[in-house]
Amino acid sequence: MNQAQPEGPWRPSIDRTHGPLYLAIADVMQSDILAGRLRGGDRLPPQRQLAEHLDIDFTTVTRAYAEARRRGLVEGQVGRGTYVRQATPARTQLSRGQVDLSMIMPPRFDDAAVVARMCRGMAELQTGDVLGLLLRYQEAGGTEHDRVAGARWLARRLDGPLENRLLVCAGAQGALEIVLNMLAAPGDAICVEALSYSGFLSLAAHQGVRLLPIPIDDQGLLPEAFEAACKTQRPKALYCNPTLHNPTTVTMPLARRQALIDIARRYHVPIIEDDAHGALPLHPEPALARLGPDVVYYIAGLAKCLSPALRIAYLVLPDPRQFTGAIHAMRGTAAVASPLTAALATQWIEDGTADAVLEAIRREVGLRQSLVAEILPAGTFQADPCGSLVWLNLPHPWTRREFVASMRAEAIGVVGSDAFSTGMPPEAVRLGVGVAADHDELARSLHRVAYLLAHPPAATTMVV
Repeated sequence: MNQAQPEGPWRPSIDRTHGPLYLAIADVMQSDILAGRLRGGDRLPPQRQLAEHLDIDFTTVTRAYAEARRRGLVEGQVGRGTYVRQATPARTQLSRGQVDLSMIMPPRFDDAAVVARMCRGMAELQTGDVLGLLLRYQEAGGTEHDRVAGARWLARRLDGPLENRLLVCAGAQGALEIVLNMLAAPGDAICVEALSYSGFLSLAAHQGVRLLPIPIDDQGLLPEAFEAACKTQRPKALYCNPTLHNPTTVTMPLARRQALIDIARRYHVPIIEDDAHGALPLHPEPALARLGPDVVYYIAGLAKCLSPALRIAYLVLPDPRQFTGAIHAMRGTAAVASPLTAALATQWIEDGTADAVLEAIRREVGLRQSLVAEILPAGTFQADPCGSLVWLNLPHPWTRREFVASMRAEAIGVVGSDAFSTGMPPEAVRLGVGVAADHDELARSLHRVAYLLAHPPAATTMVV
């Protein structure tokens, strides 16, 4: 009887042209883990064996494994070798009726007049002549009508004219795929924040792009670290989320934004600005694309500020001459927007429904963040009154793995920091305030969070 053969040992292909080899090995290991080519529990080859395969010094592999351990990617077992670390569940699988605070979406709001306006907009698209046109193939990148409406929506964040360098895309993830296809090839490096949007990390891994984590602090990405990476690593771009950063909720101040633009211009490294939450603050910092339109690819989705059901995002290019190339990149992906949802977004923007929905969401988010501030212990979390995120820093001896599991036992879903980390994940989790059906459900969930924070698991010590 034939027996299934185990998969062969990990044999990475290393880029030897940029930076230290030990970092290149750790980068490939991280990319393979994100892409699923290495899974939790997989045993890595012995260090001497890998050194022989790569024809490099044994000490280089030792440094690479130590770096991977520092990033939280692997763990060693004495006498058994080095294994890929089992990841904290990024999201919990919950049954119907349970509260999944791992999701980030606009909250339901109680405003019958606004809901009625939304319904009228949908009904108007169902009339015979309009519906017939929308059921046909449409132009990639959006019709002129839809692009003009998108430019109108973005006028609160950007300076015009925009129509000749704006594309309508199937959500922010689709827009990111287009830009990544335009800027980077497999093996190229992209700078990202040390904690970054998990969707972009997955996309980069799928496309074989190396990630260069840039340190962050309580004001966001560190410009001096970005400049150092530009000098030594020659990245193809920087991806960042400077307004209501996902997951930490931080908004980057103006001086730091201007510093990033200056560095991008100096080293000719474009910036991909993900402005998913940029419409929510009443008095936002200027978008990077307003400060440096010539070096920024700007993406603004409608999922976090209007509704994820629309699945529409607007991509603004630095130069109108890139429009044709972007359309070609779009046709090679699934990023072409549905004519029906694009038309509904246009309808809502033109008749003022979008502004009314945004205002209702702002009010509701503010009320929910007030509950967060009232219920969770001060100093344990980061949040912004305008945002639907909460970043919870876990006190010792809680670990993110234990906290996610304990919350799941309480029928509440949260997401561990592993989902966002490009290095060593901090002991933290992210919550969303929008999914809960109402204030009572959110308050009950937050009280359970507060209770667990106050009652950590018993720390164990070994006595010899």
